[in-house]
Parts: sequence; structure tokens; C-alpha cells
Amino acid sequence: MLSESEWQVLGLSAQVGCWATLVCLLPGVFFGWLLARKDFMAKPVLEAVLFMPMVLPPTVPGYLLLVVFGSQGVVGQFFKTHFDIEFAFNWKGAVLASAVIAFPLMVQTAKLSVQMIDRRLELAANTLGASPFKVWYSVTLPLMLPGILIGSILVFSRSLGEFGATITFVGNIAGETRTLPLAIYSATHQMGGDAIAIRLIVICVAFAFFSLLLSNLLTRRAERWLGVRRA
Repeated sequence: MLSESEWQVLGLSAQVGCWATLVCLLPGVFFGWLLARKDFMAKPVLEAVLFMPMVLPPTVPGYLLLVVFGSQGVVGQFFKTHFDIEFAFNWKGAVLASAVIAFPLMVQTAKLSVQMIDRRLELAANTLGASPFKVWYSVTLPLMLPGILIGSILVFSRSLGEFGATITFVGNIAGETRTLPLAIYSATHQMGGDAIAIRLIVICVAFAFFSLLLSNLLTRRAERWLGVRRA
């Protein structure tokens, strides 16, 4: 049985994960399509910047977010003054930190889903008189949907496991920023917290396993649908 505080952690984690997925969705699809379909001089630089959060220590993006979006940061002051929105040390900042770390997963899956599309379908629609935008939303986007769904699952799962950037940017505040990994960390540093940590770890492991299993099944189905895999 989970305690009230543990249910609170799960609810906050789900909230952060859902919002982080929504934040990553549209820009991730756009940049995935851009990298898969367009060639331009700055493409290697853009790709390196977009995927940099995957190779940086998470505390580095977390510190940069604190500098830029914190109460003393230029962007943070702008949002506070004009929209009365604060990111540092609240759940909105946890969403931002999770989105930054998980964003490359959405870009990568969107890019791969575009690369698997048979371009002859797009050319056929274009030949029949469809405008480039109509080709995109009536042919390309529907064929991208399995990849977008997979990317959303991976982003949500990664958001649930985000620790370094979150604790650096928004701290570990109970009921406000304490998501699953931060709750596990706190439990391991308190007397008699082993049972709490084990319960939360089991939840994390189970969710990660089923998320990866679901994404793999969806990948196989998408490959068959697009004609990439025969068996």
C-alpha cells in the first residue's frame, strides 16, 4: 500500500511527464521532419545542439536553466514580469527540465519515422495537385503518427526518470518538485526509508519495462505498416 505522500509523488510525476510530453511534441515533430527532409549548411550544427542534452551531464542543462530561467535570469524575469510565471523551484520548472532532457528522444523518433516513409507516396500526392502543406498533413503526418506515439511514450517515460537537471534547477521540494527519482533519493537518506524507496523503485522499473515493451511493439507494427519489415 502506498501512503498519501507517495500517491502525491506519483500524481506530480504524471503531471510533469504529461506536460513535458506536450511541450516536446510539436517542436520535436518539426525538427525531426526538418532533419530528415532538408539539407542546409548549418544542419550538422543544429543536429548537434538538439541532441546535446543526451550526452551532457544532466546537471549542466539544469544549471543553465537556472541561470536563464531563474528569478535572476533574463528569460525568467521576462516571464515573471509579463505573464506572472515562475520556473525556478516549482513544478513548471520541473516540466521544463524534463522536457529539455527528453526532447532529443522526440526528435530522433520523429526523424526516423519520416525516413521510413516511402517518398513516392508524397510525390504521387504532389503530382495529383496537392500543395506541399496538404501533402504534409494528409500524407506525411499520418504516416508519422506511429513514430510520434513512440516518441511521446519515450518522452513521458524519460520525464518520470529525470533527476539531475530537475534537482539542480528546481530543487527537491515535497509536494511541489519531488518527482519519483527525487522521492527515491529522499527515501534513501532518511531513517526507515528503505521500504519507501523499494516500493517506488518497483513502480519505476515496472513502468520503464512496460513503456519500452510497448514502444518496441509499436515500432514493429509501424515497420510492417510502412513496408520496412515483412515478417
